[in-house]
Parts: sequence; structure tokens; C-alpha cells
Amino acid sequence: MAVDVWMQHPTLRFLHYEAFESLRRWSGGAIPSAELPIDATLATMDAGGVDFGILSAWHGPTGPLISNDEVASFVAPHPTRLAGLAAVDLMHPLRAVRELRRAVRELGFRGLRVVPWLWGLPPNDRRYYPLYAECVELGVPFCTQVGHTGPLRTSETGRPIPYLDDVALDFPELVIVAGHIGYPWTEEMVALARKYPNVYIDTSAYTIRRYPPELVRYLQTDGGKKVLFGSNYPMITPAKALEGLSELGLDAEARELFLTKNAARIFGLSL
Repeated sequence: MAVDVWMQHPTLRFLHYEAFESLRRWSGGAIPSAELPIDATLATMDAGGVDFGILSAWHGPTGPLISNDEVASFVAPHPTRLAGLAAVDLMHPLRAVRELRRAVRELGFRGLRVVPWLWGLPPNDRRYYPLYAECVELGVPFCTQVGHTGPLRTSETGRPIPYLDDVALDFPELVIVAGHIGYPWTEEMVALARKYPNVYIDTSAYTIRRYPPELVRYLQTDGGKKVLFGSNYPMITPAKALEGLSELGLDAEARELFLTKNAARIFGLSL
């Protein structure tokens, strides 16, 4: 069994977002002319051996690229296969808190994701702080991106230290899931996961054969309960992301934690 903790079911607004031009150039993929049915994402999950996927909404300064209600409409017919993560308007903190509360309490979402490069604001900016407090009160994780920025935006917001370090110090009860590994600051990200009980890493945006050696060593030693599998679909399919899994050298228990149990525990999934 496998859980993919970072997926998007892409809208055309998301696929056409101008900052993704570099990703389109790397992947060489054509943008579809019509909205994709959710069955296309489910089929991709099946092809990669992924039983459950967490779909993220996306909100940036220009508005929603994938709205919370759109994600809810994708998830509702497939509750045994999919769950949602909320996105909010960081520029309006009170409105953002209310929307997060609605997404969790009414839509059944499992957490919040804010992608710092979309806003040009690192995670220790004051505009995030009301959301962190609300995540703690709701009992859901805060998910974010660390490491360099593949899209055409600054990478500075993805530095784990000092930005995420500050957040973990200020909100020790906040569960933080840092996606995209943190390269080229992987050692910093591993250090934070070791330092703070509630800080985790997800492997989205990287195929297994491209995991930095620092992360592989952490997975093989004391990081078994702190690393989660993610693909970043549709940028990388789950099947591609999982190629070479046996080469990680994980025993059966560590493999189950990485693929399933860590995600089930952190996101409150009944699998």
C-alpha cells in the first residue's frame, strides 16, 4: 500500500500558470485543451501502485489556481482514495483563517498547504502566524515547500534555516510537513526534522534515484518515522517517482512507514 502526500488534480488555470513555464520546458508535456476528469488522476495512481492520494488546492496572489471547492468536488466521490489540503489567501489573514476553518470542518480537509514562492514570503512572515495557530487548534498539519524553486521565482523563500526553524520554535505544537526535500539545503532540512518532534519531510518533486544522499542516510537510520512519500503529480507521476524503491535499502518496517504509516498518522487517515 502507498499514500502520495503531494498531488494536484490540475485545472487548466493551474497548468497554464506562467511561473510553470520552466517546468513545462523540462517535461515537454503538452497542456490538454479541456479539463481533465478525476478518473485520469485515479488511473495514474493505479498505474503507480498508489492507493490513496492527498490533493492540494492552490491559491496565489492572483487568486485560486485550484480552489478548495474544486478539490472537494474531486474528493467527494472517492473518499477511500482521496483527501484534500486547503489553500488560502495569505494577504487577508482573517479571511484565510475562516477559509481554513471551513475547509477542515465543512469540507473534511486534512490540513493546509502554503507554497512560499507563490507569495514571495518566507514561512516566518507574520502573515502566516494566524494560520499556524488555527492549524494547531484544528489539529491539522501545515504543509509547505522547501528547497530551490523550480518555477521561475526566487528560491530564497525555500531555505529551511532560518525560516522554518523560526516557525518550529514559535509553534512547538504545530505539525509541519516540508515538501520537496529541501535541496540544496537538504542537510538543513534533515537537521530540523531531527531537532523538532513535529517537523517532517516529504519527498515530492524528486524521483527516488535523485534523492540526495543526506536524505537516504536519514531514511536508513533514525529518520524512518519522519519522511513521507510524495510525487508532486502531475509534474511527476507516482510510477516515475517510485522507480528504484528497492534500491533505498529499507527493511519492511521502514518501507511501510515511508509509504503509508507516517502519512496515515500525520494526516489522520483510516487506511
